[in-house]
Amino acid sequence: VVTAVLLLRESSQAGEEKDPEVLAAPKPDSRGTGEGLPTLTVTTILEDPYVMVRGAELEGYCMDLLGALAGMLRFQYRVKVVGDGQYGAVAAGGNWTGMIGEILRREADIAVAPLTVTSAREEVVSFTTPFLQTGIGILLRKDTVSQDMSFFHFLSPFSKETWTALLFAYLLTCFCLFLVARLSPCEWNEPKNEENHFTFLNSLWFGAGALALQGATPRPQALSVRVVAVVWWLFTLALLAAYIANFTALLSSGSEQLPIQTFEDLVKQRNLEFGTLEGSSTFYYFKNSKNPIHQMIYEYMEKRREHVLVKTYQEAVQRVMDSNYAFIGESISQDLAAARHCNLIRAPAQWGPPGSGSGQASPWTKSLSIAVLKLRESGDLDYLRNKWWESSCLRQSRERWGPLEPPALGGLFLTLGIGLALGILAALAELSSSSRRAAAHAKKSCCSVFTEEICTRLRIKGTARQSQETSGKANA
Repeated sequence: VVTAVLLLRESSQAGEEKDPEVLAAPKPDSRGTGEGLPTLTVTTILEDPYVMVRGAELEGYCMDLLGALAGMLRFQYRVKVVGDGQYGAVAAGGNWTGMIGEILRREADIAVAPLTVTSAREEVVSFTTPFLQTGIGILLRKDTVSQDMSFFHFLSPFSKETWTALLFAYLLTCFCLFLVARLSPCEWNEPKNEENHFTFLNSLWFGAGALALQGATPRPQALSVRVVAVVWWLFTLALLAAYIANFTALLSSGSEQLPIQTFEDLVKQRNLEFGTLEGSSTFYYFKNSKNPIHQMIYEYMEKRREHVLVKTYQEAVQRVMDSNYAFIGESISQDLAAARHCNLIRAPAQWGPPGSGSGQASPWTKSLSIAVLKLRESGDLDYLRNKWWESSCLRQSRERWGPLEPPALGGLFLTLGIGLALGILAALAELSSSSRRAAAHAKKSCCSVFTEEICTRLRIKGTARQSQETSGKANA
């Protein structure tokens, strides 16, 4: 679906009669006096921000575009608003209404308006190169589609995969703390005569305390244990910052995933009525579509056309704001409504293939198409788009927040893994150094002493106590 400049009649047929509905005086060319230049009658339709009435003059995106085209192609123009307020469709008697009808009846030379290219219109008039690309979207009021927060909404900032990875990282870190504390001689000098404070339960408590940003005992003494503890603290700090930021965004922006994303979602629900502009290209798009979902939408609108079809775009926006109604129309116009009315939102998906203008019916078609392309290449069309689609809402970005996936925190988990590996290596180095000194003192093999130390330090608490009681009884 493409908004385009519409053209039919020869320039020699322009300016023969004055129309009483003309609202803007003829515009001379900006580079000359305007004498001897052809004058074209331009038909348009009032729609914000394309064409708007300001006092006795018209302004808007289409008016700025028309002025730029007139300056480039050296012609004058006078603008009239279409009499019946329609874009253009075939009436019951076979005649065209709206701007298309005015051009066919030679009441106007060209139409500069948000007019969509369709095959039926292309058969009777010719289009230039499009100046705005758009699609079909769904305009909704935020409170009509807001989802109730679940009982476990506090889990929303992270995905299920991220929570699973976090649990695995927590258990792995606590196990590494327990293992390193038992291996390190600086943390446990005499495993046969004293107890190690870093039991597995104490290690779990230490890791949980770091997650809550609270200090927890026991306090690490060995370098290897401190390396693991510091890496876990840095991991929890970054993780909590990501959680708080994402959770705050979810609460403040209301950015939960919309329950209505597609036309199929719209058909399945029963809370909202939906419709489009009567006689618009969007209406005929659903009428001619072979898609079953599109046919269901057309049948719904056709059966309830008196209730769901609207006459104007302004009426559609007002109805969305005042009632449980979803408006189906051009997404570019819906973006403007969402920018002007902060309680409205457009479903992120767009449908409908873009059309294209052609220039076969009049010598002005090619000239206007080339002029539009030049404006696009120079960035003037982007400037006009930003000028007239400027948002008045504080939240201008339509970017949607969602749960953080594991790849977003991949570097964080990698840092944690490297830190755990360094902690274990440091513990083994400390134990190896201690074993070498003990082997030299006892005149034993270093490997045998190292193996003996590992076996002794990895014994469970009950076994160590039992061996101590047995040796005590023997001594007695």
